[in-house]
Amino acid sequence: MFPKTKLIAGTCLAVLMSVGSFATSAQQLNTEQQAQLKQLKTTALQSDLSYQLIESLTTEVGHRMMGSTGDKKSIVWAVNKMKALGFDKVWTEEVTGSYWLRGEAEARIVAPYPHDVVVLALGGSIGTAKAGLTAEVAHFETFADLKAAPDNSLNGKIAFVSYQMERHIDGNGYGPAVGTRVNGAVVAAQKGASALVMRSVGTDNNRTAHTGVMRYKDKVKQIPAAALSNPDADLLVNQLKRGEAVSLYLNMTARTKAEVVATSANVIGEFTGSEFPEEIVALGAHLDSWDVGTGALDDGLGIGMVMAAAHHIGQLPERPKRSIRVILFAAEEVGLLGAKQYVKDHKDDMAAHVIGAEWDFGIGRIYKMTPGVGAQSLNAIRELAQYLAPMGVALAPENNAKGQSDMSALSDAGMPSIDFAPDGSNYFDYHHTENDTLDKVEPEALKVNTAIYTMYAYFVAQAMVDFRK
Repeated sequence: MFPKTKLIAGTCLAVLMSVGSFATSAQQLNTEQQAQLKQLKTTALQSDLSYQLIESLTTEVGHRMMGSTGDKKSIVWAVNKMKALGFDKVWTEEVTGSYWLRGEAEARIVAPYPHDVVVLALGGSIGTAKAGLTAEVAHFETFADLKAAPDNSLNGKIAFVSYQMERHIDGNGYGPAVGTRVNGAVVAAQKGASALVMRSVGTDNNRTAHTGVMRYKDKVKQIPAAALSNPDADLLVNQLKRGEAVSLYLNMTARTKAEVVATSANVIGEFTGSEFPEEIVALGAHLDSWDVGTGALDDGLGIGMVMAAAHHIGQLPERPKRSIRVILFAAEEVGLLGAKQYVKDHKDDMAAHVIGAEWDFGIGRIYKMTPGVGAQSLNAIRELAQYLAPMGVALAPENNAKGQSDMSALSDAGMPSIDFAPDGSNYFDYHHTENDTLDKVEPEALKVNTAIYTMYAYFVAQAMVDFRK
């Protein structure tokens, strides 16, 4: 056992030395550029600019729901901040969508043991009738259980899905939980339900509910859809365990104003490359947020980081070869509308987007990066990984990354991507809730992550690599 282990270790060491020698012989950054990268790291680690930007956004603007006053204020804020930070070019590109109003939401368990409970309407939901509705609760532990229910078996009832999201460092519990939120109302309506109530997609034990977008389907009856706080979902389950019929009262005034077109905009800023200005390194975040909390984490963190990273690079005495473009996307929360519009607007120059990265998840430090590039360019990524390794960033063995959220639309259009994975263990405690506020930001982790994005952006803007190959 031990001799075999030593042999494997020795083999691995030889491989690492070989890779290191190869990387050194084919380095993308010369000695001067490596020194510049080191200085950028120091600058970002000592700067609180990214935090200052988040503080400014959450204090002076607040929530930024698509089409809201806050959304419009955020566009002005972003343009002014980019100009103040010295971006060479700043502009906006219009994005339109529907205008949804949350209104009020009230719920209580009527019988057998009355309790007021905390709910939030899911984004895009209709409201109840003015008097609300009271109905028996039909309980399903999972979305799959709801799907398996016979058609018309829930006539007149409120469908309740109690599935609880699991906590993971990479947030992979979100996928299994979010299906109910997005499509549950359609399935519940097909079974005859009068409304859908689900346990919030969140990992917290706070008496706050989590909102998020949901969808209706043509030719399927639209029913109200709401999320219940985790403690109240437990309470409802406990009542159901007693074997008696449980009834719930729900009153929601949410609605979409079909007669109003919500107008927003992608806000774009660029530092022009010194040799190949037409080639674009894209840094992304989304400017909008839900109308609960102040959007400090989702996606104030991303906004502060990518703007600060670009600014740090823009202050160099000599710009990197390629242009660095910061894209603050509109209307991500309601369906990636800004990203989809961006791809349409830039269909003729998508090939010029050499690589992209986004921040739209997590609170803690980045611990891993996953590339999504061509096989030939992996050696350049390995060089980048060597620079980032002292920051605690490991290079994933996979090469299949797509951009996060908005950037996924650009990836689908052919842009190579890098995904940075931060510690997201606590992210879904606050995601889409009233608790998404500035005090949840971790300043020291923010500095480290900003430094990583700064170093990444500088490297790929200098490296003369076709990341598609």
